[in-house]
Order: sequence, then C-alpha cells, then structure tokens
Amino acid sequence: MATPAHRVQASVPPALADTGKIAWRRAAYARRALLLLAVLLQTATATYFMLSVLPYNGGNWIEVGMAALFAILFCWISVGFWIGVFGYLIRHTGGDPHSLMRQQDAATLAATPMARTAIIMPIYNEQIGECLGRLKAVYLSLQATGQLEHFDFYILSDTREADIWLDEQAAWAALARELGAEGRLYYRRRPLNQNYKSGNVGDFLRRWGKDYPYMVVLDADSLMSGTALVMMVQLMQRHPRVGILQSSPSLLNGQSVFARVQQFSNQLYGPLFTTGLAAFQLGEAAFWGHNAILRTQPFMRYCGLRKLPGWGLFRGPILSHDFVEAAYIGRAGHEVWLEPELPHSYEESPPTLVEELTRDKRWAKGNLQHLWLMLRSRRLRLAHRMAFLNGIMSYAASPLWLAFLILATIAAARMVIWPIDYFPNPYQLHPVWPEWEPLRALALILVTFSLLFIPKFLAVFDTISHNRSRSFGGLLRLPVSMLLEMLISALLAPIRMLSHSRFVLEALFNVQLKWAGQNRSGESGWLEAIINQAFGTLLALSWIAFAYWIDPMFFLWSLPVAIPLIFAAPVFVILSRIQAGQRLRRWGLLTIPEEVDGSQLLHDVNHNPIQHRPHDKLSAFETAIIDPRLNALHRAQARHLAGDLRRQRLQVLAEQCWAKGAQSLSVGERSLLAKDAPSLAWLHQQVWQASADSHWGRLLRRA
Repeated sequence: MATPAHRVQASVPPALADTGKIAWRRAAYARRALLLLAVLLQTATATYFMLSVLPYNGGNWIEVGMAALFAILFCWISVGFWIGVFGYLIRHTGGDPHSLMRQQDAATLAATPMARTAIIMPIYNEQIGECLGRLKAVYLSLQATGQLEHFDFYILSDTREADIWLDEQAAWAALARELGAEGRLYYRRRPLNQNYKSGNVGDFLRRWGKDYPYMVVLDADSLMSGTALVMMVQLMQRHPRVGILQSSPSLLNGQSVFARVQQFSNQLYGPLFTTGLAAFQLGEAAFWGHNAILRTQPFMRYCGLRKLPGWGLFRGPILSHDFVEAAYIGRAGHEVWLEPELPHSYEESPPTLVEELTRDKRWAKGNLQHLWLMLRSRRLRLAHRMAFLNGIMSYAASPLWLAFLILATIAAARMVIWPIDYFPNPYQLHPVWPEWEPLRALALILVTFSLLFIPKFLAVFDTISHNRSRSFGGLLRLPVSMLLEMLISALLAPIRMLSHSRFVLEALFNVQLKWAGQNRSGESGWLEAIINQAFGTLLALSWIAFAYWIDPMFFLWSLPVAIPLIFAAPVFVILSRIQAGQRLRRWGLLTIPEEVDGSQLLHDVNHNPIQHRPHDKLSAFETAIIDPRLNALHRAQARHLAGDLRRQRLQVLAEQCWAKGAQSLSVGERSLLAKDAPSLAWLHQQVWQASADSHWGRLLRRA
C-alpha cells in the first residue's frame, strides 16, 4: 500500500510542567453546582406553573404524564439557556482563565517545540475531488507556517466500489505529484472494513501509531489552518496530561439555503454556546470525532472499543465512538479539553435537510447505544456520563415532545368526548371545575420561547460589542438574517421532531442501518421530498382536523406544529436550492465572516482545486486498464491474490472483461479484478493489442 514501510520514532522534547489541574477541577465543581441549582429551580417553578394551567391541576394520569414530560423537556431547554448565558458572561469578562489556551501566554506557546504528528482523513465513498481539495488547502496552509516537516498525511479509505477507490488512488497520486508530497502524503485502502470509522482509525494505529506522538483526525469535509494545527501540537506538548484536545469547528462553504442557514446559525450563536460548554466541562470535555488532536499512546492503550455485549440495539459494534473514546481516556486519568479559541477550524454542513436527516438516523442509533455504557460502564467520570446523556437527549427529546403533544390532544379530547369528572378524588367534599387557563398557557409558552431565543439575542449583542457585525452583513442586515434563521428553524423543528422520533423507534427495535457515504452536494427533488415527507404531511392534516373538531382554540394552538409538517415537501425543496442560497448571499443575508472578510483556506478550496479530473467518457475501472501510468500505479497498490481456485476465477473474469467489456461484470467482480495486480497487467496488455474495431479498441480512441 502507499504507506511508509518504516519510520524512526521522532525525538520528542520533554513536555514542560503542566499546571492548574486542581484549580480547574475546583472551578468545574463550583460551576456545575451553580448550573444544577439554576436548572432545577427554573424547572421546578415552570413545572408548578404548568400544573396550574391544566384543567385538573395534575389530578389524573394524563396530566401527570404531561407535567413529567414538560419537566424533562424544560430542563433540557434550561441547560442550553444557562450554557449560552454563561458563555456570554465569560466572553464579556475577558475569557475563561482556566481554559487551556490561557494557561500560558502566546509567546511561551509559540516557543514550544514541535513533535511528529499524523493527520489522518478516513473516507468512505466520498466525492474525492472535493475531499482532497480540502486536504490540499490544509497542506498548503501548513506549508505556509514553516512547520510542514513535522506532519504526515494519511488518506484512509474504506470504499468498496472499484470505480470509486480507483479514482481515489488516481487523485491521491496526482495530488502528491502536484504538491511534491511523495513520502509525506499516503493512501491506504484497508481490505476489510470492520467497525466503520473507528475500525479504520484503529487499523492505522496498529500499523503506524507508534511512530507518531500525536494524531489529528479530520473528516472528509474538515478544513483546518496550519496555524491551528501547529498551535494544537504545541498545547499538547505543554500539557502532558491532556489526552484529547478538541477544537470547535465552524461551518462554512454552504451553497444551498439550508446550508447557509446552518452555517450562519453556527457562526453567530456557536461561540457563546461552545464557550459556555467548555467552561462547564473544562478538562472533562467530549470528543466530537474530528478536527481534534489525540495523544497517540494513551489513545491506543485505553480507547479500544469492544463490541457491546447486550441485546438488540445494545449488541454489536459501537456506532458513535467519539464520546466513548473521550470517556475511556478520561477514565484512564487523562484530560479532554474543548478549546473554542483555537482559530480556523471548519467543517461543512449537509447541503439539504434530506442529507442531514440521513446522517441523523445513524447518529440517533449510535447515541442511544450510549445508554448501555452510561449505566453499566465502571469508573467513568460523571461529566462524561452527562455527555452521554446529553447526546441521548439530543434525539430522545423529539419522541418526548411528540408524546407530550399526544397527551395534550388526549386531554383536550377528553374534555369534549368523555363526561367531566367533577370528583376525581373519591374522598373530596367539593367538586372540581376543570378549566384550561389559556392566558397562563400563553405566558408559559412565552417563557419557554424566551429560554430559546434570549441566548440568540445575546449572541447578536456579543457580535456587535466585538465589532463583528460587518462580518455578518452589517447592522441592518444582521437582524434580518437572524429573523430569517429563526423562521426557518421554527419551520424545521416539527419536521426534525417527527423524523427523530421515527429514528429513535427504529433504533429501539434495532432496525439495521445501511452504511453509505454522504452526499455533500446536490439538491432535493420534488418526488424525493414528497415521498420522504408523505407520512408526516398526512399525520399533520389528520391531527389538525381532529383538533378543529375538538375545539377551535386547540386547533389554533396546534397550527405552529402542524403547518411545517403539512408543507414539509416544499420546505425541503426550497431550502435545498443553491441558486436561492447564492441570491441571499448577493443580498448580504446569512453571510459569515469568511465570506465578507476573506479566507485563504476557503479561497484555496474554491479556486485552487487538485489537478485531477476523472475521464468523462470512461469509468475509473476502464481508465485503470487502459492508461499506462495509472495501470502501473494501481498494480503497485494491488496484491497478488493467491489460491488456485481464486486464480481460476480471476482468469475467467479477466477473459469476460476482455471479451464483453467492464459493464458485463458486477460491482463485486470489478472490485476483485482491480485488487489483483496480475489481472490488471494482463488486461492492460490485451487491450493495447486489441483491434481498432473491437470494444476495447473503440475505448482506446476515446481515451
């Protein structure tokens, strides 16, 4: 494979003394206690108020269920509210003195010696031109820092289809030649892709982990500056107890309306929430799986992931591995830090809501698996158990909200359909006159919405106070963009609720998932959107019809949830449109700092692509057979598949390919031939001896 056969371990300067451990732990305990007290008081008050809104004030099982669900959901919202508020306060008091970045001054950090670091990018069925274009931008940015000599790059492929991975190999070779990066930029496609991304990373570590003190993990859509990467290595050098250092990636390069809304929201509100989250977690943060640096030796020693031993959902490989790895390395005594102040760390948003929900389906199942680890794993830090709970609630909140709506509908119907029970308690002396309190309900809704929206307004104040409003379109366009984002988020909330509820149920029933690459570009079609959202649309129509029959007032209360579901298909299509997204950008709406102020990374991605273009008339498999240079490349990466029966089968397939063309073979058969160096050599020789009027002769003329 195109990987180093041997590398001498680089000498790593001894890390300097790490300080502040006791101080940050004391601060973490105090902050978390304050957060817990604020959330519990707020939730208890709101739940008491909720009971006063209900007709029987919690006097029957339906209302008890509503109050319990409300308390859980309100607590979830309250936590987010206080994290945002705390983040705002920290940003306006000069930053968190306990953060890793502020435990030494900039000059001391810059003088810290470097160490060898592997930058790995696991990929699976990606659009390789765009993927390696981002990696090229990272490489050039590192080169500009003068520290490139300390880094090696690894493209780790799990792609199974020959036409895709042959194109990956060709693109890698072209990029290595273009950058002069032979001996620094490697490609490996493992023959057996077990355990998904974590298995791919594990395969790399078993082969080359001992050669690198540190490892940076990038996703296929990740983008990081050389400055950020160098700074991360220096922070790890200065703080030897840190096992994982997680940056806070911002979204960028969105083209569709949906992607632009996501990146605007992320860049405007994100600093507050990540600052607040980092302040509460401190050295017990979570790992997000990418745009992070890991200390290789403890990660290899403590973060191996055994298969879950339970049943159904809780049996088999762990799908969402990152939170688990953070918990394991924390259990071993190492620290995990989230650093929002690390600059120029990016990723891209899914271009459409369809792609986001496709990704969420996998994440929902993976996060729910964490329930087993949260309850049964021993010696995990409480903060990491809470991180598991946070991940679980990010999807479990949706079915809880749906259950609340169902109970509210039953309670409203009961007032109309069933006789009113004036004596719900058999021992009471006086009748109870059940009555909804619409004004109190409205006040409670306004309070709940204030918890959702106040941090967003604080983020705007934070942006203005730091003189960054111009980077978001200016003082006039910024509020318009914010209102547009809030409107679209309100439309998407019920759609996500229903989809996530389905994902959670499918996960609980252990519905098998198909592991596929993400579509990072493209638009949603009308037919796809209608089919995808048909169930939700019909359900919402039925619900509001029933609500209107029960009570016109309840019908009005149901509209904010029902209308987005009814018009979900048009929402899907319109938000996926790239032309509409670019029009908003020209109008100065939903802009982000990198678009207004400029970004070398973004410029390199969009205007300095890799010098590799797939043949527009031949498949990658056909090109691998015909092109002499690529045929030699692919033979060098392939193996000599042994065994008499396998050699006979390969010969039969090669002769069929020669006689009838590549399209006569299945995907698996083409992959088998492409993995065998003698078959590629034989086909190449035969093709170049083909007559001009044969199938391969005509392909030669196209080439």
